[in-house]
Amino acid sequence: MYEIRELEKDEFPEQLLEIPQPPKKLFLAGVLPPTETRLLAVVGSRKCTNYGVDACEKIIEGLAGYPVAIVSGLALGIDSVAHKTALRVGLRTVAIPGSGLSPRVIYPRTNLRLAEEIIENGGALFSEFEPDFRATPWSFPQRNRIMAGLSRAVLIVEAEERSGTLITARLATEYNRDVYVIPNGIFSPASYGSNKLMRQGAFPITSSKDILELFGLLSDTAPAQEILFDLSPEEQKIFDLLIEPRDRDELLRESGFSVSEASTLFSVMEIKGIIIEKGGAFRRVI
Repeated sequence: MYEIRELEKDEFPEQLLEIPQPPKKLFLAGVLPPTETRLLAVVGSRKCTNYGVDACEKIIEGLAGYPVAIVSGLALGIDSVAHKTALRVGLRTVAIPGSGLSPRVIYPRTNLRLAEEIIENGGALFSEFEPDFRATPWSFPQRNRIMAGLSRAVLIVEAEERSGTLITARLATEYNRDVYVIPNGIFSPASYGSNKLMRQGAFPITSSKDILELFGLLSDTAPAQEILFDLSPEEQKIFDLLIEPRDRDELLRESGFSVSEASTLFSVMEIKGIIIEKGGAFRRVI
């Protein structure tokens, strides 16, 4: 269980007060990111493709270590992928469901545990709906305006020709927020809407670096993540060995660390967002 509280008017995020119809009430469980954090809304199809999942994970993984937080809607599909990836690489994440925040009504029910994990890891659930409000067909488009208004930019991963994702993109444009799109194949139905957005002027995103540059987070002289990470000698040794992906046994053998020492190092470096284990192998995130 988690605590839900109604925000006082002077606690409302300033960016939400700028939109044409600002919320009259806001409810919060957990903690919103610091005001200097860049908030990136990540939205896409509930029926996402393997390409959409891989692209979403890769882009978010590359944001680890930067003052960026991921905003999404707690829905199935890309929303869930975005929240879970942010948690895995140590980024804060904010979920804005189409329901109230009470565990009794969180929608979808299958993501209740994900909602709890978001709070446990320093993130937040956020809504303008009363805590016991149950999701309705109209509540999802309404919450989309909170997602768009709260964020600095909206990243569209996959969007069909007619989808709620396009509502969020349209609102972002109306609110003077940037719209980013991950390009997709011209024959994929999941790309019709997102490719149309690019024709209308949305920024194509092919790597995490694109977002970091647009957010003004890349230094002209050195990669910001290399500055942010103060690696211990042991961490540096692991980092240097990961010029290319290596499995756990190979890293143990080449590093000379004991199993317990290496396991601790792997865990700490994953939490910092320096490395990630995927497909049975470790690799650098940066």
